[in-house]
Amino acid sequence: MIRLRLFLFLALLFGLWACSPSDQVTPTPSTIPPTLSPTVSPTATRVPPTPTATPLTCLTQPGHVDNGEIDTTKPPQLFLIYLPPCYDANIDQRYPVLYLLHGQTYIDDQWVRLGAPQAADQLILSGQAPPFIMVFPDDRYWNLPQVEDGFGDRVVNVIIPYIDSNYRTLADRQHRAVGGLSLGGGWAIHLGLTHYDLFGSIGLHSPAIRDNDGPYIEAWIKAVPAASWPRIWIDAGDRDRELGSIMQFENLLSYYQVPHEWHMYTGDHSETYWSAHVIEYLQWYAEGWKSSS
Repeated sequence: MIRLRLFLFLALLFGLWACSPSDQVTPTPSTIPPTLSPTVSPTATRVPPTPTATPLTCLTQPGHVDNGEIDTTKPPQLFLIYLPPCYDANIDQRYPVLYLLHGQTYIDDQWVRLGAPQAADQLILSGQAPPFIMVFPDDRYWNLPQVEDGFGDRVVNVIIPYIDSNYRTLADRQHRAVGGLSLGGGWAIHLGLTHYDLFGSIGLHSPAIRDNDGPYIEAWIKAVPAASWPRIWIDAGDRDRELGSIMQFENLLSYYQVPHEWHMYTGDHSETYWSAHVIEYLQWYAEGWKSSS
């Protein structure tokens, strides 16, 4: 009996030992990958973007025509002036100048009515011509004795100095041109031959040669040094009433081997003819400024 009890005691003791926690395998917890911190590059100096120039809105806008008056003369010298797109914005820029003279019995607005400002806008805004200024001097008193022969002097001694002093011009010969139609073309001949040092280009559009100048033109041509000739353009319609004297003048230039362009078109001595060729005229003047820049 004692042996039986001893056996049961030992069996119970062995069972308890077998179930003790020390022999149990603690389950390994699932491996949780560590949270990855984002890779941080070394702090770099931030370079601001290159600023982009804001386009000037005036580059799509037309130029404008202003009234002018020089009150140091009697009667006061009136003029209109065309200032190109962005003239008011580009305050450091200077510009070539074209002086366009009107015909007899007309006033300073003739070239404006013929479309010169619109033609200049088209050429400048399209990049076909550099921006330039146009001056339209008034010669409404052409038939007054005290003014008639003095208009040329006004252009040279009053108008040009005034424009160069009050507007941002390129005040040199290569960037200054003079042109005219009818009587204005006659004045352009007079000024271009007697003051060839002032003008790099002379445009003669159906020029009506002044009676007072006729006897002197050949001598004026001979007096211009060969190296000092301005660029010269002459045009006229095939039914122009001044065609005979225009061709005589052109023949003189050819005889003395003066470089020039001569164009005869279909048309007469009228605003219809001149307005049809305005943009062509301005293109020719602008070519002179391109070559001198």
